[in-house]
Amino acid sequence: MGSDGDAISPPWWDEACAQLAARDAVLRGLIECYSGERLQSRGAPFTTLARSVIGQQISVKAAASVWERFALLFPAGSDPTPAAVLALDGAELRGAGLSARKVEYLRSLAQHFSDGRVHIAEWPHMSDAAIAAELTAIRGIGQWTADMFLIFHLLRPNVLPLGDVGLLRAISQHYARARPASRTRLAKLQRLWRPWCSAATWYMWRSLDPLPVAY
Repeated sequence: MGSDGDAISPPWWDEACAQLAARDAVLRGLIECYSGERLQSRGAPFTTLARSVIGQQISVKAAASVWERFALLFPAGSDPTPAAVLALDGAELRGAGLSARKVEYLRSLAQHFSDGRVHIAEWPHMSDAAIAAELTAIRGIGQWTADMFLIFHLLRPNVLPLGDVGLLRAISQHYARARPASRTRLAKLQRLWRPWCSAATWYMWRSLDPLPVAY
């Protein structure tokens, strides 16, 4: 899946939208507003994780800009590979707009893939928690990045990344009158959205950003 044309959507998306729209008036409005748009998976596992690392703690727009510059370091039309990233020096990576810390994290990620320390073939059969544990053992990969991978690459349906600032901001805007959402509110929404928290999260993000979030 090396290009946008190869993007795939989760087979459960339509069912998730139908159930969420029936339960939640806020989501019903967002689903109607953004009809025809949906979560998409694109790129190899390494590409998705690299996008997530680059997107840490910056806006969707800024992440897209840095990714475009990063992608220019590799042959046109191809995803960056672990070997290709390891072949670049730090100055080249920083020249694409990456901080020294993110350069370190990308190289660590590439080394884990190159060494076979991640078990890609087994991921489809592993639980969300088991995959997250394997990923967060990599330097620079925290729970947020693991959650992005579960949503955007593996298309897992029930991920609620409560460490995501954008999600919390959207919940505050739509459900808490612009005040920080309480733990009680978050727990109530999680119960309401199960087992489709990933779809609900996607619509929360979509309500804030001019472009769909993609990794």
